[in-house]
Amino acid sequence: MTRVLPGDPARAIAGPLAPQQEVERLRVQLGLDQPLWVQFQRYTGDLVRGDLGTSLRTREPVITEIFSRLPNTLALIVLSLGGAVAVGVPMGVSAATGRNSWRAHLATVVSLFGISMPVFWSGLLLILLFAVNLRWLPAGGFGTWQHFILPCFTLGLFNLANVMRVTRSSMLEVLDQDYVRTANAKGVAQRVVVYKHALKNASIPVVTAVGVQFGQLLGGTVLTETVYAWPGIGRLMVDSIFARDYTVLQGTVLIFAVIIIVVNLLTDLTYGLLNPRIRYQ
Repeated sequence: MTRVLPGDPARAIAGPLAPQQEVERLRVQLGLDQPLWVQFQRYTGDLVRGDLGTSLRTREPVITEIFSRLPNTLALIVLSLGGAVAVGVPMGVSAATGRNSWRAHLATVVSLFGISMPVFWSGLLLILLFAVNLRWLPAGGFGTWQHFILPCFTLGLFNLANVMRVTRSSMLEVLDQDYVRTANAKGVAQRVVVYKHALKNASIPVVTAVGVQFGQLLGGTVLTETVYAWPGIGRLMVDSIFARDYTVLQGTVLIFAVIIIVVNLLTDLTYGLLNPRIRYQ
């Protein structure tokens, strides 16, 4: 699919004013003159040996380029998702236990607001407010803990809304179960009933949502890292698209896929820890 993109990597590397002979020489050197099936066969053969190829633009190994930026992206995702869970779960529980209260209405507004805003739009608004007008935070870049605040908030806002919505729906279903009413009838403290009994049984849909959102966050980093000039693999992917760097683009997509598969596996294994009946089955 990357070969369908308009543009010629050899021309992009040689420059717009380079003679055609130089462009053709680069095409032969990079192997781009070969048929598509030959390029695919060579790429898959190298992939079996753990070789993701060499960047057409920098001539550096693709694996080196990716793993030099991967920690920055993972740090952004973990902090964003951790903040979304830490705030979204208590808000969802509070909205479920206080039906038709101001807490429930506030949760609905926050959920609608967070889910409806695109990442690039909310990111630009936050830059305009906190970096340009108030000058409290840097508008982009990487280096100090302050550089994490705006990207993490931008990336985590959608996930916070989704976690809160799923938590509220799951808790409302569990709170109507017989064992919850029995615990309340026995005089068990409300906090124990909610957080020890109800929340544990309602957590499987929340864990599922978090696992799915991890993959969505990987896609969201492409826009977030571009808006905030964050040196991660999302921005590396965008730069590779503009430079027609096929090997780096293919490598980043492959790493994205591997990470999503691993996270989905860990999510499935977590089900057995939360509910022993799943593990026994």
